[in-house]
Amino acid sequence: MSNYDDFKTRAKVTLESLADASVDAYRATEQKARILAKKTKLRASIVNDKATIRRLSVEIGTVYYKMFKENPAPEFEKAVMEITEAYECIAAKEAQIDELKRGGTVRADSSKDVSNSNESKSESENND
Repeated sequence: MSNYDDFKTRAKVTLESLADASVDAYRATEQKARILAKKTKLRASIVNDKATIRRLSVEIGTVYYKMFKENPAPEFEKAVMEITEAYECIAAKEAQIDELKRGGTVRADSSKDVSNSNESKSESENND
């Protein structure tokens, strides 16, 4: 009978130690999950803050452009000039769209007319 009691005692100790280990593992996992959730919330908040910064930067740039496009500060001259040229390209392309809506035709080599103004500048700068 002593072997049975000894076996019963060892089994009880083993099960208690497994239970303790399970509780410890649960607590560690729970803590890691909380940390992961907090990091995820912080990262989402950072993404939102960066989006706000981008939006506000665009608004500032738009206001600056409208206010000073005729006489920009020297450090902004190139950017203002490029924006102005881009607006002119947009207006020309919109005019082409309007012409096509009114029944205009498309030339065979018209794909060159749609090139991006930045691409044209890059090509000309590379040739210099």
